[in-house]
Amino acid sequence: MEYEFTLKFAVPGTNADELVERLGAAGCTDALVGIGQPGRIALNFTREANSAMSAIASAIEDSRRAIPTAKFLEITPDFVGLSDVAELVDVSRQNMRKLMLKHAATFPSAVHEGSSAVWHLYPVLQWLSDHANYSVPQALFDVAHIAMQINLAKESKQLERGVQHEISELVA
Repeated sequence: MEYEFTLKFAVPGTNADELVERLGAAGCTDALVGIGQPGRIALNFTREANSAMSAIASAIEDSRRAIPTAKFLEITPDFVGLSDVAELVDVSRQNMRKLMLKHAATFPSAVHEGSSAVWHLYPVLQWLSDHANYSVPQALFDVAHIAMQINLAKESKQLERGVQHEISELVA
């Protein structure tokens, strides 16, 4: 199956042309390279694999082999707004907003609420599939699930050991 996702890295002080060469030599020929922000690189992969986890794991390994000094930042798609979800499932933003408001009791909770709310994509896709009968492509569903898990694992490493247990009980 073919999986699409983006890996984002911090790569301070690296020449963009050199990065592209090194990525190609390391097997990342299935990635579009984005270098719009200084010190950052985004690798938009379209990778064939037996599973989303295999596709993502091999892409991370290949990227790290090419750029060993790169610091992994995040994988997308994961954090999304309603417009992002609407685009991914091919409906209007207004339709997504109506669904969210009409089903506020069961719609997934946002990770951040405010003038712009942000959700993890996977629970929203799961909800759309289970409650609104949307047909979500399996590859997108799988990538969103693994992306969320990887991003959560990365962030959880920042927790201090002494407070991990206390925090897990607070948010249960």
